[in-house]
Amino acid sequence: MKLYRLRRGEGTSGLHIDHAQDRAPDAHEVRVRMHAASLNYRDLLVAQGRMGTGELRVPLSDGVGEVVTVGRAVTRFACGDRVIPTFYPHWLAGPPSGEAVSESLGGNVDGVLSEYVIANEDALVRAPESLSWADASTIACAGVTAWHALFGENPMRAGDRVLIQGTGGVSTWALQLAVAARLRVIVLSGSDDKLSRARALGAEQTINYATEPEWDARVRDLTDGGVDRVLDIGGADTISRAIRSTRYGGTVATIGGVSGGFALSVEPFALIGRSLTGILVGSRTMAESLIRFVDTNGVVPVIDSVFPFDGAADAYARLECERPLGKVVIDISGGSR
Repeated sequence: MKLYRLRRGEGTSGLHIDHAQDRAPDAHEVRVRMHAASLNYRDLLVAQGRMGTGELRVPLSDGVGEVVTVGRAVTRFACGDRVIPTFYPHWLAGPPSGEAVSESLGGNVDGVLSEYVIANEDALVRAPESLSWADASTIACAGVTAWHALFGENPMRAGDRVLIQGTGGVSTWALQLAVAARLRVIVLSGSDDKLSRARALGAEQTINYATEPEWDARVRDLTDGGVDRVLDIGGADTISRAIRSTRYGGTVATIGGVSGGFALSVEPFALIGRSLTGILVGSRTMAESLIRFVDTNGVVPVIDSVFPFDGAADAYARLECERPLGKVVIDISGGSR
């Protein structure tokens, strides 16, 4: 079978197609023919050697496929089922633990940019019935992260206000989920075109941080004191303003370090009356909750572009250089749309 391997620390130049011997699944394993995978900002960090472990790794954590072989003791799936490998194979439910998050696809174990993947049946969920292969390929990392940030341990409720930074994969998922749940959404971006598209997706208000660099003051003006939650994607460069955008009793959910990296410096007094929580992607139970919500509410994630399997390097370049709105997808099987 064909798959991609990535040599960490070499960027996209370390990405290459390789061949591996296929094998039959063990008793509790499932063999999946992968149809599509999608990129996250994390995948760029792994390529740059800033995340993950090991020298060579099959990249990507977001993907979807079809069960083609099941082990003799498998009970959760049958051939023909549409399935999604979970980001953390061992985090099934409840709060995270060291064991639960000890492995992450495309980081310290092989990911999903491969024609076939073998996974334990417990590390899979059923894909939404309502989504195409390309759409469903965005769930395991981006979709579940957005779900966790909005509706995890402290779920938001209809009418609550949320500030979402950016328009990348996690951010657009969060926008669409928030709108479907009747939250009141403010979107922050440096592009008027992307803000216009965010409004078309249901954002109630938008702010261009390039023209309003003191955007936290603008948020407080729009909300009479701050939002209930901020989804902070920027990291070190945005965390202080994110905290100041949050009302007393509200929460800042830190998700990424797109603009300033992950070394956060926070003034302790700024957090008085507010909370700061770091978002790990999420458990299998969270993925299942998200999938039920998607099927019930007709949520269809935003796809920026779809690249063929042999164009994976171009997909990486699209994400790295163009800062797209929505997800960049790789069509593995040739029929993802």
